[in-house]
Amino acid sequence: MSRRLDDTHRVDLASWVESANDAASDFPIQNLPLGMFRSPGRETRPGVAIGDMVLDLVAVRHATFLDGENASMVEACTQASALNPLLEAGHGAMTRLRRALSTMLRTGTPEGDRAKERAGELLVPLSQASLLLPAHVGDYTDFYASIHHATNVGSMFRPDNPLLPNYKWVPIGYHGRASSLVPSGTPVTRPWGQTRDGESAPTFGPSRRLDYELEVGAYIGVGNALGQRIPIDKAESHVAGLCLVNDWSARDIQTWEYQPLGPFLAKNFATTVSPWIVTLDALEPFRAAAFSRAPDDPQPLPHLTDEANARDGGFDITLEVLLCTRRMRDAGLPPVRVSRGSFTSMYWTVAQLVTHHASNGCNLRPGDLLASGTVSGPTKESRGSLLERTWKGTEPLELPSGEQRRFLEEGDEVIMRGWCERDGARRIGFGEATGRVAG
Repeated sequence: MSRRLDDTHRVDLASWVESANDAASDFPIQNLPLGMFRSPGRETRPGVAIGDMVLDLVAVRHATFLDGENASMVEACTQASALNPLLEAGHGAMTRLRRALSTMLRTGTPEGDRAKERAGELLVPLSQASLLLPAHVGDYTDFYASIHHATNVGSMFRPDNPLLPNYKWVPIGYHGRASSLVPSGTPVTRPWGQTRDGESAPTFGPSRRLDYELEVGAYIGVGNALGQRIPIDKAESHVAGLCLVNDWSARDIQTWEYQPLGPFLAKNFATTVSPWIVTLDALEPFRAAAFSRAPDDPQPLPHLTDEANARDGGFDITLEVLLCTRRMRDAGLPPVRVSRGSFTSMYWTVAQLVTHHASNGCNLRPGDLLASGTVSGPTKESRGSLLERTWKGTEPLELPSGEQRRFLEEGDEVIMRGWCERDGARRIGFGEATGRVAG
């Protein structure tokens, strides 16, 4: 996990795409996240976010700014209507493409000067692009990697024993449903299911405790063969990059159904995924130490840790959730922030999740998505779900419109954002993962 800083990370790099030079932009030339998009007159194709534009990689290839393996990768992703071929090719291929694009997007290079002259054919305004899921996701796994989230939820339902005995020893997770992953902006239909109040018989109807969950997702790049484990020092070589995830949750359905096998219908009705894969190359300047465990906590078993993972296996990502109700929109009120936290508060690193997932020989495949579980911190303001933020509905949120929220109502829009910033590095962001409760 050595740092791989190179010329593409230089803080003084500027782009001929002027909007990318805005200090507040999520997508400066130092980021270059990958995605798939459509726009009028352009079929589904790979692209890169730069400022308030999408760089059309098919147009870039046709204009001969890419050749050899880079051109072949763009063609393969276009044919697949997904980034899976590039993810499968691994970090080397992704790094080569990143360096070529950085050169053609920066000021002061012959490639940059030539590309600027052809900007009209190479760029599409983000406002005119339909952003899609960046990969075909064969399998989706959701973890439970925040000890603050696990302790908060456990305290509500098991006040005498918030954390189960296995939590500090093994990353807890379950297999989700890849078919209901949806791109940012897709409306979410309130799920129906069985719920039970007190000792009465269960009833079937719409969830009354619909919630969001703020998470970070990791896309698998290179896979592993069935029966082959992934050692901790190789785990990140199987990760293509990170994204934002809102794993919507029906708390009342989950309470009734989750024992003994865990979440099912309460979680598989929709999972919102942000459109861009922020590569590990782009995240290199923002590495952080793994979670600092309490002195009386057990240390990870040997297969789940090494010196490099402990030193910089984390990523310093600031995460926030905003909420906007129908009444707020009608009144012209902006979304209100209800949570802000940090990905550094996670008990398990991304590498540990990957190693654990394959520790029994499970075969991960290119495009698989592993989500962190709800990202919550030690303060009330850093709790990543309404279940925690309102403490199971007993402490409702007071909104600028005069409304209260314990759980989500029809027309509520949830907006998740993430970004990295650090002295000596250019701020980069993830964009947004948004979803509105239909109705």
